[in-house]
Amino acid sequence: MRNDKKALQDARQPLGIYVHVPFCRSKCEYCDFYSLGGGMNRESMDLYLQAVLAHIREAAQRVVGYEVDSIYFGGGTPSFFGHEGLIRILTELDRRLRLSRDAEITLEANPDSVTAQSLDKLRRAGFNRISIGVQSDDDAQLKSLGRPHNYKQAQQAVSLARRAGFDNVSVDLMFGLPSQSRQQWMDTLRHVLDLKPDHVSCYGLKVEEGTRLWEYKDCANLPDDDAQADMYFYAVETLESFGYQQYEISNFAKPGRECRHNLKYWMGDPYLGFGPAASSDFAGKRFTAAANLDQYITGILEQKTILSECESIPLRERAGEYLMLRLRTSYGIEENEYMQTYLLPFAPLEKLLTTYAQRDLAKKEENGRWRLTPKGFMVSNAILVELLEVQQKSNPLARIR
Repeated sequence: MRNDKKALQDARQPLGIYVHVPFCRSKCEYCDFYSLGGGMNRESMDLYLQAVLAHIREAAQRVVGYEVDSIYFGGGTPSFFGHEGLIRILTELDRRLRLSRDAEITLEANPDSVTAQSLDKLRRAGFNRISIGVQSDDDAQLKSLGRPHNYKQAQQAVSLARRAGFDNVSVDLMFGLPSQSRQQWMDTLRHVLDLKPDHVSCYGLKVEEGTRLWEYKDCANLPDDDAQADMYFYAVETLESFGYQQYEISNFAKPGRECRHNLKYWMGDPYLGFGPAASSDFAGKRFTAAANLDQYITGILEQKTILSECESIPLRERAGEYLMLRLRTSYGIEENEYMQTYLLPFAPLEKLLTTYAQRDLAKKEENGRWRLTPKGFMVSNAILVELLEVQQKSNPLARIR
Protein backbone atom coordinates (compact mmCIF):
# COMPACT_ATOMS: atom_id res chain seq x y z
CA MET A 1 0.00 0.00 0.00
CA ARG A 2 2.81 2.42 0.87
CA ASN A 3 4.53 1.72 -2.44
CA ASP A 4 1.28 2.41 -4.32
CA LYS A 5 0.81 5.68 -2.45
CA LYS A 6 4.38 6.76 -3.16
CA ALA A 7 3.97 5.88 -6.84
CA LEU A 8 0.85 8.06 -6.99
CA GLN A 9 2.70 10.98 -5.42
CA ASP A 10 5.64 10.56 -7.78
CA ALA A 11 3.25 10.54 -10.74
CA ARG A 12 1.68 13.88 -9.85
CA GLN A 13 2.41 16.57 -12.40
CA PRO A 14 3.96 19.83 -11.11
CA LEU A 15 1.69 22.87 -11.26
CA GLY A 16 2.32 26.57 -10.76
CA ILE A 17 -0.21 28.94 -9.22
CA TYR A 18 -0.40 32.67 -9.95
CA VAL A 19 -2.56 35.03 -7.88
CA HIS A 20 -3.12 38.49 -9.35
CA VAL A 21 -3.69 41.16 -6.71
CA PRO A 22 -4.81 44.27 -8.62
CA PHE A 23 -4.57 46.88 -5.86
CA CYS A 24 -1.92 49.63 -5.67
CA ARG A 25 -1.36 52.73 -3.62
CA SER A 26 -0.95 54.62 -6.88
CA LYS A 27 -0.46 53.86 -10.58
CA CYS A 28 3.10 54.20 -11.87
CA GLU A 29 3.69 56.31 -14.98
CA TYR A 30 4.90 53.34 -17.07
CA CYS A 31 2.61 50.55 -15.81
CA ASP A 32 0.38 48.76 -18.32
CA PHE A 33 -0.57 45.86 -16.04
CA TYR A 34 -4.14 45.63 -14.79
CA SER A 35 -4.07 47.44 -11.47
CA LEU A 36 -6.26 49.83 -9.53
CA GLY A 37 -4.43 52.77 -7.98
CA GLY A 38 -5.72 55.62 -5.92
CA GLY A 39 -5.88 54.38 -2.36
CA MET A 40 -7.57 51.69 -0.34
CA ASN A 41 -11.10 50.53 -1.10
CA ARG A 42 -11.73 48.04 1.67
CA GLU A 43 -15.09 46.89 0.32
CA SER A 44 -13.59 46.02 -3.07
CA MET A 45 -10.69 44.26 -1.38
CA ASP A 46 -13.01 42.19 0.80
CA LEU A 47 -15.13 41.16 -2.19
CA TYR A 48 -12.00 40.34 -4.17
CA LEU A 49 -10.80 38.12 -1.32
CA GLN A 50 -14.13 36.27 -1.16
CA ALA A 51 -14.04 35.73 -4.93
CA VAL A 52 -10.46 34.40 -4.98
CA LEU A 53 -11.19 31.98 -2.12
CA ALA A 54 -14.31 30.72 -3.93
CA HIS A 55 -12.33 30.43 -7.18
CA ILE A 56 -9.71 28.28 -5.45
CA ARG A 57 -12.37 25.96 -4.04
CA GLU A 58 -13.92 25.55 -7.48
CA ALA A 59 -10.60 24.95 -9.24
CA ALA A 60 -9.47 22.37 -6.68
CA GLN A 61 -11.77 19.81 -8.26
CA ARG A 62 -9.79 19.97 -11.52
CA VAL A 63 -6.25 19.57 -10.19
CA VAL A 64 -6.45 16.28 -8.32
CA GLY A 65 -3.54 14.78 -10.25
CA TYR A 66 -1.23 17.76 -9.73
CA GLU A 67 1.17 18.93 -7.05
CA VAL A 68 1.73 22.66 -6.65
CA ASP A 69 5.44 23.44 -6.50
CA SER A 70 5.31 27.21 -7.00
CA ILE A 71 2.94 30.01 -6.01
CA TYR A 72 3.43 33.59 -7.13
CA PHE A 73 1.49 36.59 -5.78
CA GLY A 74 1.85 39.42 -8.32
CA GLY A 75 0.03 42.58 -9.17
CA GLY A 76 -0.63 45.34 -8.65
CA THR A 77 1.01 45.43 -5.27
CA PRO A 78 0.26 42.38 -3.13
CA SER A 79 1.98 43.92 -0.10
CA PHE A 80 -0.42 46.90 -0.31
CA PHE A 81 -3.35 44.47 -0.16
CA GLY A 82 -2.15 43.47 3.29
CA HIS A 83 -0.67 40.40 4.94
CA GLU A 84 -3.96 39.14 6.43
CA GLY A 85 -5.63 38.71 3.04
CA LEU A 86 -2.53 37.19 1.48
CA ILE A 87 -2.24 34.67 4.29
CA ARG A 88 -5.91 33.71 3.92
CA ILE A 89 -5.39 33.03 0.22
CA LEU A 90 -2.25 30.97 0.85
CA THR A 91 -4.01 29.03 3.61
CA GLU A 92 -6.88 28.22 1.24
CA LEU A 93 -4.47 27.05 -1.44
CA ASP A 94 -2.73 24.84 1.09
CA ARG A 95 -6.03 23.44 2.29
CA ARG A 96 -7.58 22.74 -1.12
CA LEU A 97 -4.59 21.79 -3.27
CA ARG A 98 -1.65 19.46 -2.77
CA LEU A 99 1.38 21.65 -2.09
CA SER A 100 4.90 20.36 -2.42
CA ARG A 101 6.82 20.46 0.85
CA ASP A 102 9.50 22.60 -0.80
CA ALA A 103 7.18 24.80 -2.88
CA GLU A 104 8.52 28.21 -3.83
CA ILE A 105 6.04 30.83 -2.57
CA THR A 106 6.75 34.34 -3.82
CA LEU A 107 5.33 37.70 -2.81
CA GLU A 108 5.80 40.90 -4.81
CA ALA A 109 6.22 43.91 -2.56
CA ASN A 110 6.81 47.63 -2.75
CA PRO A 111 9.17 49.15 -0.17
CA ASP A 112 6.53 51.57 1.13
CA SER A 113 4.00 48.86 2.01
CA VAL A 114 5.97 46.42 4.16
CA THR A 115 6.63 46.44 7.89
CA ALA A 116 8.63 44.22 10.20
CA GLN A 117 5.39 42.82 11.60
CA SER A 118 3.77 42.06 8.22
CA LEU A 119 6.90 40.41 6.84
CA ASP A 120 7.32 38.31 9.96
CA LYS A 121 3.72 37.08 9.72
CA LEU A 122 4.02 36.35 6.01
CA ARG A 123 7.22 34.37 6.53
CA ARG A 124 5.66 32.37 9.37
CA ALA A 125 2.64 31.63 7.15
CA GLY A 126 4.84 29.98 4.51
CA PHE A 127 5.97 32.70 2.11
CA ASN A 128 9.64 31.98 1.43
CA ARG A 129 10.59 34.31 -1.44
CA ILE A 130 10.06 38.05 -1.83
CA SER A 131 10.49 40.25 -4.90
CA ILE A 132 10.97 43.90 -3.98
CA GLY A 133 10.32 46.63 -6.54
CA VAL A 134 13.35 48.88 -6.08
CA GLN A 135 13.67 50.14 -9.72
CA SER A 136 16.28 52.85 -8.97
CA ASP A 137 18.50 54.27 -6.23
CA ASP A 138 17.79 57.83 -7.41
CA ASP A 139 14.88 59.45 -5.58
CA ALA A 140 14.30 61.97 -8.37
CA GLN A 141 13.98 59.15 -10.92
CA LEU A 142 11.63 57.24 -8.63
CA LYS A 143 9.44 60.31 -8.29
CA SER A 144 9.37 60.86 -12.06
CA LEU A 145 8.19 57.27 -12.51
CA GLY A 146 5.38 57.74 -10.01
CA ARG A 147 6.91 55.28 -7.56
CA PRO A 148 5.49 55.72 -4.02
CA HIS A 149 8.80 55.11 -2.22
CA ASN A 150 12.35 56.38 -1.94
CA TYR A 151 15.60 54.43 -2.02
CA LYS A 152 16.07 54.51 1.75
CA GLN A 153 12.75 52.68 2.09
CA ALA A 154 13.98 50.11 -0.45
CA GLN A 155 17.12 49.49 1.61
CA GLN A 156 15.00 49.14 4.74
CA ALA A 157 12.61 46.74 3.01
CA VAL A 158 15.45 44.38 2.05
CA SER A 159 16.83 44.54 5.58
CA LEU A 160 13.40 43.87 7.13
CA ALA A 161 12.86 40.90 4.80
CA ARG A 162 16.16 39.37 5.89
CA ARG A 163 15.34 39.88 9.55
CA ALA A 164 11.95 38.22 9.03
CA GLY A 165 13.73 35.11 7.74
CA PHE A 166 13.46 35.50 3.96
CA ASP A 167 16.61 33.87 2.62
CA ASN A 168 15.53 34.29 -1.02
CA VAL A 169 15.25 38.00 -1.82
CA SER A 170 14.88 39.37 -5.33
CA VAL A 171 15.03 43.01 -6.42
CA ASP A 172 13.57 44.56 -9.56
CA LEU A 173 15.49 47.30 -11.37
CA MET A 174 14.77 49.37 -14.48
CA PHE A 175 17.14 51.04 -16.92
CA GLY A 176 16.56 53.42 -19.80
CA LEU A 177 14.66 55.78 -17.48
CA PRO A 178 13.91 59.41 -18.38
CA SER A 179 17.16 61.43 -18.35
CA GLN A 180 19.08 58.44 -16.97
CA SER A 181 22.79 58.39 -17.81
CA ARG A 182 25.04 55.37 -18.03
CA GLN A 183 26.83 56.55 -14.89
CA GLN A 184 23.55 56.73 -12.97
CA TRP A 185 22.74 53.16 -14.01
CA MET A 186 26.21 52.03 -12.97
CA ASP A 187 25.70 53.65 -9.56
CA THR A 188 22.30 52.00 -9.17
CA LEU A 189 23.70 48.55 -9.84
CA ARG A 190 26.62 49.03 -7.48
CA HIS A 191 24.44 50.31 -4.65
CA VAL A 192 21.85 47.58 -5.07
CA LEU A 193 24.53 44.89 -5.11
CA ASP A 194 25.58 46.16 -1.69
CA LEU A 195 22.19 44.84 -0.49
CA LYS A 196 23.33 41.32 -1.49
CA PRO A 197 20.11 40.13 -3.14
CA ASP A 198 19.82 36.51 -4.23
CA HIS A 199 18.15 37.44 -7.52
CA VAL A 200 18.12 40.57 -9.69
CA SER A 201 15.71 41.45 -12.50
CA CYS A 202 16.83 44.22 -14.87
CA TYR A 203 14.13 45.49 -17.21
CA GLY A 204 14.59 48.05 -19.94
CA LEU A 205 11.85 50.67 -19.76
CA LYS A 206 9.24 50.15 -22.47
CA VAL A 207 6.76 52.91 -23.12
CA GLU A 208 3.41 51.20 -23.65
CA GLU A 209 0.37 52.82 -25.23
CA GLY A 210 -2.30 53.55 -22.64
CA THR A 211 0.15 54.49 -19.88
CA ARG A 212 0.62 58.03 -18.59
CA LEU A 213 4.22 57.99 -19.80
CA TRP A 214 2.99 57.37 -23.34
CA GLU A 215 1.27 60.75 -23.34
CA TYR A 216 4.52 62.69 -22.92
CA LYS A 217 7.12 60.20 -24.18
CA ASP A 218 8.43 62.55 -26.87
CA CYS A 219 9.58 65.07 -24.27
CA ALA A 220 10.63 62.61 -21.54
CA ASN A 221 14.30 62.59 -22.58
CA LEU A 222 14.42 58.82 -22.85
CA PRO A 223 17.75 57.14 -23.66
CA ASP A 224 17.86 55.85 -27.24
CA ASP A 225 18.19 52.19 -28.21
CA ASP A 226 22.00 52.30 -28.33
CA ALA A 227 22.16 53.81 -24.84
CA GLN A 228 19.75 51.20 -23.50
CA ALA A 229 21.82 48.43 -25.09
CA ASP A 230 24.96 49.81 -23.48
CA MET A 231 23.25 49.81 -20.06
CA TYR A 232 22.06 46.26 -20.62
CA PHE A 233 25.50 44.92 -21.50
CA TYR A 234 26.99 46.69 -18.50
CA ALA A 235 24.44 44.95 -16.27
CA VAL A 236 25.20 41.54 -17.78
CA GLU A 237 28.93 41.95 -17.27
CA THR A 238 28.67 43.44 -13.80
CA LEU A 239 26.21 40.91 -12.43
CA GLU A 240 28.26 38.04 -13.82
CA SER A 241 31.35 39.38 -12.10
CA PHE A 242 29.43 39.34 -8.79
CA GLY A 243 28.36 35.70 -9.23
CA TYR A 244 24.90 36.17 -10.72
CA GLN A 245 24.13 33.81 -13.59
CA GLN A 246 21.97 35.13 -16.41
CA TYR A 247 19.27 32.52 -16.93
CA GLU A 248 16.80 34.66 -18.88
CA ILE A 249 16.96 37.87 -20.90
CA SER A 250 16.25 40.11 -17.90
CA ASN A 251 16.89 37.81 -14.94
CA PHE A 252 20.03 36.99 -12.99
CA ALA A 253 20.42 34.74 -9.97
CA LYS A 254 22.90 33.30 -7.56
CA PRO A 255 23.25 29.53 -8.17
CA GLY A 256 20.02 27.76 -7.23
CA ARG A 257 18.06 31.00 -6.80
CA GLU A 258 16.40 31.14 -10.22
CA CYS A 259 12.70 31.99 -9.96
CA ARG A 260 11.12 28.56 -10.30
CA HIS A 261 7.68 29.99 -10.95
CA ASN A 262 8.67 32.24 -13.85
CA LEU A 263 10.62 29.36 -15.35
CA LYS A 264 7.27 27.59 -15.74
CA TYR A 265 6.17 30.26 -18.19
CA TRP A 266 9.38 30.10 -20.19
CA MET A 267 9.59 26.28 -20.18
CA GLY A 268 5.94 25.76 -21.15
CA ASP A 269 4.87 24.04 -17.93
CA PRO A 270 1.25 24.19 -16.68
CA TYR A 271 0.01 26.93 -14.37
CA LEU A 272 -3.32 28.25 -13.08
CA GLY A 273 -4.15 31.90 -12.46
CA PHE A 274 -6.55 33.44 -9.96
CA GLY A 275 -7.78 37.03 -9.92
CA PRO A 276 -8.78 39.51 -12.65
CA ALA A 277 -6.47 39.50 -15.70
CA ALA A 278 -4.76 36.31 -14.51
CA SER A 279 -3.77 33.89 -17.27
CA SER A 280 -3.63 30.10 -17.17
CA ASP A 281 -2.12 27.36 -19.31
CA PHE A 282 -3.71 24.14 -18.16
CA ALA A 283 -4.92 20.85 -19.65
CA GLY A 284 -3.99 21.91 -23.17
CA LYS A 285 -5.88 25.19 -23.04
CA ARG A 286 -4.90 28.78 -22.44
CA PHE A 287 -7.43 31.07 -20.80
CA THR A 288 -7.42 34.51 -19.24
CA ALA A 289 -9.75 36.18 -16.77
CA ALA A 290 -11.17 39.50 -17.89
CA ALA A 291 -9.19 42.54 -16.73
CA ASN A 292 -12.14 43.82 -14.73
CA LEU A 293 -12.44 43.46 -10.97
CA ASP A 294 -16.23 43.78 -10.85
CA GLN A 295 -16.69 41.19 -13.61
CA TYR A 296 -14.33 38.81 -11.82
CA ILE A 297 -16.13 39.17 -8.49
CA THR A 298 -19.60 38.84 -9.99
CA GLY A 299 -18.55 35.97 -12.25
CA ILE A 300 -17.12 33.91 -9.43
CA LEU A 301 -19.70 34.64 -6.73
CA GLU A 302 -22.69 34.35 -9.10
CA GLN A 303 -21.20 31.57 -11.27
CA LYS A 304 -21.07 33.63 -14.45
CA THR A 305 -18.28 33.83 -16.99
CA ILE A 306 -15.03 35.48 -15.97
CA LEU A 307 -12.95 34.70 -19.05
CA SER A 308 -11.96 37.14 -21.74
CA GLU A 309 -10.45 34.36 -23.85
CA CYS A 310 -10.07 30.59 -23.91
CA GLU A 311 -8.47 28.51 -26.63
CA SER A 312 -6.91 25.14 -27.33
CA ILE A 313 -3.36 25.47 -28.63
CA PRO A 314 -2.46 23.43 -31.76
CA LEU A 315 0.81 21.53 -31.71
CA ARG A 316 2.46 23.75 -34.34
CA GLU A 317 1.60 26.85 -32.34
CA ARG A 318 3.12 25.18 -29.29
CA ALA A 319 6.23 24.59 -31.36
CA GLY A 320 6.42 28.30 -32.05
CA GLU A 321 6.02 29.06 -28.37
CA TYR A 322 8.82 26.63 -27.60
CA LEU A 323 11.14 28.74 -29.73
CA MET A 324 9.91 32.09 -28.40
CA LEU A 325 9.99 31.15 -24.74
CA ARG A 326 12.97 28.80 -24.50
CA LEU A 327 15.21 31.17 -26.43
CA ARG A 328 14.52 33.82 -23.79
CA THR A 329 16.44 31.61 -21.39
CA SER A 330 19.94 30.22 -21.00
CA TYR A 331 18.46 26.72 -21.38
CA GLY A 332 17.73 27.28 -25.05
CA ILE A 333 16.49 24.63 -27.47
CA GLU A 334 17.66 21.15 -28.46
CA GLU A 335 17.19 19.02 -31.57
CA ASN A 336 15.80 15.76 -30.17
CA GLU A 337 13.63 17.57 -27.62
CA TYR A 338 12.11 19.67 -30.40
CA MET A 339 11.63 16.88 -32.94
CA GLN A 340 10.22 14.35 -30.46
CA THR A 341 7.74 16.83 -28.99
CA TYR A 342 6.55 18.72 -32.08
CA LEU A 343 7.28 16.31 -34.95
CA LEU A 344 9.02 19.00 -36.97
CA PRO A 345 12.51 18.99 -38.50
CA PHE A 346 15.23 20.85 -36.62
CA ALA A 347 17.73 21.11 -39.48
CA PRO A 348 16.24 24.32 -41.02
CA LEU A 349 16.38 26.02 -37.63
CA GLU A 350 19.94 24.86 -36.99
CA LYS A 351 21.04 26.20 -40.36
CA LEU A 352 19.75 29.63 -39.41
CA LEU A 353 21.15 29.40 -35.88
CA THR A 354 24.57 28.62 -37.33
CA THR A 355 24.51 31.93 -39.21
CA TYR A 356 23.62 33.69 -35.95
CA ALA A 357 26.53 31.99 -34.23
CA GLN A 358 28.89 33.46 -36.83
CA ARG A 359 27.66 36.92 -35.74
CA ASP A 360 27.94 36.14 -32.00
CA LEU A 361 24.15 36.17 -31.63
CA ALA A 362 23.78 32.48 -30.78
CA LYS A 363 25.88 29.68 -29.38
CA LYS A 364 25.75 25.88 -29.45
CA GLU A 365 26.71 24.43 -26.10
CA GLU A 366 28.70 21.24 -25.62
CA ASN A 367 25.49 19.40 -24.68
CA GLY A 368 24.02 20.26 -28.07
CA ARG A 369 21.61 22.95 -26.89
CA TRP A 370 21.34 26.20 -28.81
CA ARG A 371 20.97 29.44 -26.88
CA LEU A 372 21.19 33.14 -27.62
CA THR A 373 24.12 35.22 -26.40
CA PRO A 374 23.58 38.51 -24.51
CA LYS A 375 24.08 40.24 -27.86
CA GLY A 376 21.43 37.94 -29.35
CA PHE A 377 19.03 38.67 -26.49
CA MET A 378 19.08 42.34 -27.46
CA VAL A 379 17.80 41.53 -30.97
CA SER A 380 15.79 38.44 -30.01
CA ASN A 381 12.56 39.73 -31.55
CA ALA A 382 14.13 39.93 -35.01
CA ILE A 383 15.79 36.53 -34.57
CA LEU A 384 12.52 34.91 -33.55
CA VAL A 385 10.67 36.34 -36.53
CA GLU A 386 13.14 34.65 -38.86
CA LEU A 387 13.09 31.36 -36.96
CA LEU A 388 9.30 31.28 -36.92
CA GLU A 389 9.17 31.95 -40.66
CA VAL A 390 11.46 28.97 -41.25
CA GLN A 391 9.39 26.85 -38.89
CA GLN A 392 6.16 27.68 -40.69
CA LYS A 393 7.62 26.44 -43.97
CA SER A 394 8.65 23.10 -42.44
CA ASN A 395 6.64 19.98 -43.21
CA PRO A 396 5.81 17.64 -40.30
CA LEU A 397 8.00 14.58 -39.95
CA ALA A 398 6.49 11.28 -41.01
CA ARG A 399 7.92 9.51 -38.00
CA ILE A 400 10.62 9.74 -35.32
CA ARG A 401 13.08 6.88 -35.04
